[in-house]
Amino acid sequence: MDDEEAVGLGGVELIRAAMRKAARQLGWKVETIGWIGTRFGTMIAVRDTRQVPGEHRTVVDAVMYERMSAAVARPRLPSPGRFPFSAALSP
Repeated sequence: MDDEEAVGLGGVELIRAAMRKAARQLGWKVETIGWIGTRFGTMIAVRDTRQVPGEHRTVVDAVMYERMSAAVARPRLPSPGRFPFSAALSP
């Protein structure tokens, strides 16, 4: 969300607290994160840390494997100020 919108809603800490409360009412064990002022605006997330139920494990594992495979296959650019390994070895 936009930083201004986050501030208008009471700021990152208040939004995170509301997200935790709502998730706990659903019976979740939660972990939240939140940052204001990122290059994408304000980022806030809530994650349920419970174990995946057995009847859903196969589907969840398949999706996680697919996402990890896609991330590994994606070409990467060197970090700013860093050179690719081969360039570092060049005289």
